[in-house]
Amino acid sequence: MKKVFCSLLGIAALIVIALMPATSFAATSTRAAKSHWIHIFPHKGHTLQGANVSRAGSASGNVPYQGGPVMGGTTNVYVIFWEPTNNVSPNYNSLITRYFGDIGGSPLYKISNQYTQTSGPPPTNAVLAGSWVDSGAYPESPLLDSDIQNEVTHAQSVKGWLPGIDNIFFVFTERNENICIDNTQAQCATNTFCAYHASFGNTIYATMPYAASFNCNPGSSPNNDEADQTINVTSHEQMEAATDPLGNAWIDYTNLNGGEIGDLCAWQFGPKNSQGADVVWNNHGYIVQEEWSNAISGCTLTSSIATKYYEIVNRNSGLVMDVSGGGTNAGAHVIQWTNHNGLNQQWSLIPI
Repeated sequence: MKKVFCSLLGIAALIVIALMPATSFAATSTRAAKSHWIHIFPHKGHTLQGANVSRAGSASGNVPYQGGPVMGGTTNVYVIFWEPTNNVSPNYNSLITRYFGDIGGSPLYKISNQYTQTSGPPPTNAVLAGSWVDSGAYPESPLLDSDIQNEVTHAQSVKGWLPGIDNIFFVFTERNENICIDNTQAQCATNTFCAYHASFGNTIYATMPYAASFNCNPGSSPNNDEADQTINVTSHEQMEAATDPLGNAWIDYTNLNGGEIGDLCAWQFGPKNSQGADVVWNNHGYIVQEEWSNAISGCTLTSSIATKYYEIVNRNSGLVMDVSGGGTNAGAHVIQWTNHNGLNQQWSLIPI
C-alpha cells in the first residue's frame, strides 16, 4: 500500500490522499467525501496561485455547488496552540483567540450565508468553543500532516472535544516550524503553502503554520504583532471550510481546478485605515483578505445580500409607517408616526 497524491494546479491546490493498491487508480467523486482531503492556500506569488484570481470576467461565472454539506448554522471553533517552547510573538495567542471571538458576527462571515446546502441551514455564525496550549514536544521536524491529525485527536481526547460537521479544529504551530503534506517534502510551509484545511474521518481541521516565518505577509500589521499575518490566512481557511468542509460543496473543479471562495480573492484587500486594518469588528482592527461573493460575482469584505431596511413615508403627512408600541406579536397595529429611526419604523422590501 502507498499514498497517492493528486495535485490540481490553479489558484488553489487540492490534494486527495487515498490508500489503495499500488497497481490501481481510483477516480474520486466530487459528491462524495474523500478518504483524506486537503486544500492548500499557496504562498503569495506561488505558481499555484495562477495568473488571474479574478472571476469577474469569467464566462463560467460563480462558484458552483457540488451537492455536499456546508458547516451550517453556528460552527464551533476549537483552537490548539501547539507551542513546545512558546516561540511566538508577545500577543500571538490572545490576538488569534480575539479574532475568533469577533469573526462570527462580522460582515465578512455573513458572506457565507449565501452558500446554502441541500438540507439544513447555511453557515450563519461561528463561535470560539475552546482553546488549549499544548507544550508537548514536536515528534519530528518538519511536522507532517499525519502529525497534525494526531495532535487534533490528542486535543480531542484531552479536552473532551468532539468531531462533527459543525466543529472545526485549528492547529497553530510556533515560529519557524515547517510543516509538510508528507515525508517527500514536496509541498511544505517553506516552499508551497501558508495554510490548509482538510478532513479525516468526521473531523474537520485547519493547519496553521506561523505565517510570519514564511511568504505570507498581507502587507500591514494593525495590531503590531506577527499574529496579524496568521489571522489573515486564518480567515481564508475559516471561510473556505465553512462553505466547503469536505471538498464537495462550494468548489469549482471545472474552471479553477478546485478553487474555493477564498482562493478567488487571495491577497486582495480592502482600503486600509491609518492602523493598516481593512476591517474593524467590535472596535478591533484586522487585515483580512476579501472573499468571493456569488451574489455580486466579485470579491468583497461584506455581504452584498445583507437585508436593507427602508422607512416608508406618507407623502401627504410626512409621517412614517410604524408598528405601534414596537410590538413584535402577530396582529400588532401598524400606524403612521413621527420619524424617530426606531427598529419598529424600518422595513425590508422582499421581491416575490
